[in-house]
Amino acid sequence: MARVEIYTTRFCPFCFAARRLLAGKNVAFEEIDVSFDPARRAAMTGRAGGRRTVPQIFIDGAHIGGCDDLVALDRAGRLDALLEAGVGV
Repeated sequence: MARVEIYTTRFCPFCFAARRLLAGKNVAFEEIDVSFDPARRAAMTGRAGGRRTVPQIFIDGAHIGGCDDLVALDRAGRLDALLEAGVGV
């Protein structure tokens, strides 16, 4: 199984939706809350190519994008393969 990291904030509906999608697939993920941590948010922004919005999702270190990007991968039938194979995008 791939390593999944998701940067979130506490009250973000898109973060909730992304977590729900991953949990519905029984995917374990590391959640990194950047709500009140400027250093973590800066690290996220650097890893995400300057994107500052949450969530920012990574699979095996590869930047997937936000919730809309995750949903688009799922709808295209590509997400399960990424999660199972443990390979980057």
